[in-house]
This record gives sequence, C-alpha cells and structure tokens, in this order.
Amino acid sequence: MRMRPTLSWTPTEDLPPGSTDLEPVADVLSTGGVLVLSGAGISTESGIPDYRGVGGSLNRHTPMTYQDFTADAQARRRYWARSHLGWRTFGRARPNSGHRAVATFARHGLLSGVITQNVDGLHQAAGSEGVVELHGSLDRVVCLSCGAFSHRRELARRLEEANAGFAPVAAGINPDGDADLTDEQVGDFRVVPCTVCGGVLKPDVVFFGEAVPPRRVEHCRTLVREAASLLVLGSSLTVMSGLRFVRQAAQAGKPVLIVNLDPTRGDRHAVTRVALPLGTALTAVAGQLGIPGSAPA
Repeated sequence: MRMRPTLSWTPTEDLPPGSTDLEPVADVLSTGGVLVLSGAGISTESGIPDYRGVGGSLNRHTPMTYQDFTADAQARRRYWARSHLGWRTFGRARPNSGHRAVATFARHGLLSGVITQNVDGLHQAAGSEGVVELHGSLDRVVCLSCGAFSHRRELARRLEEANAGFAPVAAGINPDGDADLTDEQVGDFRVVPCTVCGGVLKPDVVFFGEAVPPRRVEHCRTLVREAASLLVLGSSLTVMSGLRFVRQAAQAGKPVLIVNLDPTRGDRHAVTRVALPLGTALTAVAGQLGIPGSAPA
C-alpha cells in the first residue's frame, strides 16, 4: 500500500494563544537580517485559498501526489484538466498588500532573503528579488524524460488547441493552481506531450510525496545560518519542508516569529505567533517602521 503524505496536523500539546501585538515583529525587522519564510496564507488575499485554514482546500480536495502522477496516465489526465482550468484564474492573481510589504522591507535592507513555499510567483510580481521557490513554480513545465523546460503559457496554448471548447465550471481553485472538477467534467481531456522528445510533462513544482531538491534545501539552510532571525508568514508548517528551517533557526538560538491566524506546528519554537491577517499585519508593521508597506511595486 502506497503511503500518503502528511496533509494535516493536530496539536498534541498546549500551545500559547496567538497575539495581536506586532511590536516584536517590528523590533526584529528594525534590526535587519530577517529571513522570511512564507506559505499559502500570504496569498489568500490575492484570491488563492490556503490548504488548512478555515475554508482551506484540504477540506474538499486531496492534492495530486508525485507517485500517482508518475504511475497513472488517467491521474495525469485529471491533473492536467484541472490544472489547465485553474491556470486561467491562478495566472491572473495579483500581489496583495502582504506581498508588497515584504518587497518593501527588502528594498529598505531589512531582509536577508525570502523563501516561499508558494508556487504562485506573487512575491516576485510584487518586486521581491532573489526569492527561493522551495516548491518550484507553476510558471514552468519540465519533461520527466529529457528534462527540457518550457513556459506554462506555451503549454496553456497547446492545451487550448487540443481541447477546444473545454470550459467546465469548477467548484473552487486550490493553492497549487488545481481546480476542483468531477471525473465527468474532466471527460476525455487530451494531454499533450513534450515537444522535444514526446515524454510526460509535469509542472516544475514539488508535488506532495516528492522531495525538495537537495541543493535547494541546502541553499535554504545556508540562508537560515546567515540570518539574524526567521519570520514565518502564513504557513501552518505542517510539512517538514518548511518546519525544518524553523527548527534549525530555533536550535541555533535565532528568534523565530510567526504571523498566522491559526496555530502552527512551529509555534513551540517561536517567541511569538501573531494571529492577524497578513496584509493587515504587515502593513501595520511597515507603518510602525515609518515605511510605506503596501505601495505597488
């Protein structure tokens, strides 16, 4: 039996309640050297739901796993039908005030780097540079046979041509860009192959059940070592891909601060968790620091 990846987390210990005091966040930012680790919660105000919050997509949707995608042609058909439809909405998402605040902090020299677990590219669209995309990006497509990369816009054009008239109404869009469709809505959707070798195409993202590339992990570990503190924004830290950096920072004695509405798996490692919406919180912090936190890039 194939093991399913960890998709949920339930606290097994009493965790301190969330705070609404933003002063600790402003204090660490004012001293600089802050490494940001962001999750799906920072993009909810851009219309992209998160996985685990109230109304999170895991309440209705099980994400595609790497094992299912690579082993089952029908699973790939379902994935690409749903992802193709979702891309029409996902690709139009725009940065919100939280993304813009992070970019502003960086421009004022307060950040040492940004690691994001998101695949939406919204940090970069807001003006952040050098963002480490821990789980990849939906903007890119890779062939599993020859390794050739291509742009998602080109794949979208090819899928449109191969599936003229495909326009079902989705029940929702998920943080991975996947739309909720029934098997009947997927129908006989046609998947297109790699234009170089005819191989299987996959979005250049880390699926559930797939490992983050080791070199990327080590780069992030280096960023944690070089940072003065770690600021987690909008992540439940349920999966180890992000939690390991929180643990690393805490073990090194670096302050960990979390801004997330709900409790997280990293709360016991943090000096504070601020339970406020990201856009509101980060804009307020920028105001405390005397910098415009939400001006468009």
